[in-house]
Amino acid sequence: MAKTDKARNDLAARIPVVLSTDVGNEIDDQWAIVWLLTHPAFDVKGILSAHAPTIRPPAGRTALLILRHIVERRLNMAAHPSLVEGASEPLVDAHTPRSSAAAKFLIASSKDFNARRRLNVLTIGPATDLASAILEDPGIVDRIQVVDMGFLDWPDNGLDFNVANDVSAMQATLVSGVPLVVGSTEVCKRGLAVGYEQVREMVGARGPIGQWLWHEYQAWYYRRVKPLRKEDFSKPWVIWDIVVLAHLLGMTKQETYPRPVLRDDLKFSHPATDRTIDWITEINTKRVWADFLEKLDAYEATHALPPEDDTGRADFLS
Repeated sequence: MAKTDKARNDLAARIPVVLSTDVGNEIDDQWAIVWLLTHPAFDVKGILSAHAPTIRPPAGRTALLILRHIVERRLNMAAHPSLVEGASEPLVDAHTPRSSAAAKFLIASSKDFNARRRLNVLTIGPATDLASAILEDPGIVDRIQVVDMGFLDWPDNGLDFNVANDVSAMQATLVSGVPLVVGSTEVCKRGLAVGYEQVREMVGARGPIGQWLWHEYQAWYYRRVKPLRKEDFSKPWVIWDIVVLAHLLGMTKQETYPRPVLRDDLKFSHPATDRTIDWITEINTKRVWADFLEKLDAYEATHALPPEDDTGRADFLS
């Protein structure tokens, strides 16, 4: 086989992905972005910035700046997938799209796909831009499939940060019938919680990217997790968002259930329906961390990277 034919076949075998992330809200988005962009299995079409109430307004623009900092400074990527600004506020209702560059990009990117070969849309923040794309172009549901980090647990659901930040967007997504896989809060707690010393051992001495992830985790831990004035490091934190990548890489188990309706109070109703939803029930934790660290090591060994303390820290990251 000619080299050009092999390259074409290798590219076709990669998993086509668009990621929507509320990076800057917590520390897990950073891990997801690193794994996504260092993994040769993924054909990343673009990364969209999403809003969150904890991100300085306009949140979509601020998240985009943080995203650029990670990709262009931390990962030192001169050439990279498109980084696109998403909406800075949630939908006003489940029927009205909120125009954004991210929603337009998602619609355009989906045009090369169809029901036999779908574009994977990964949402690890509110589904605002996804829902807007669906509302603006309903036919997109036949060209994409969605893997979402969100919801609390099956079968009742409840308060979840990502869904609560745009309830209307997730209501619109569910009603649309777009193929949907869910990595819930509870399954992430069971499979992706990592302790303080565990993170230090995993990435603390693993080159500039690993050191940066460790320092981000450490800073978050002291601000949000560690009990005030107590030298207690026993409580873990959860790297929630990598569940969506774990699923695409075949590192999860899931069950198929009748598709629910999301009420305004974030509880599920379960009407009779032929539509379905796939719910992740188990994450292969050992495979996830082994693969994450393998891809991190390979990237750091083959790319020139600035020292962790030499990447700058813009004021929007403070």
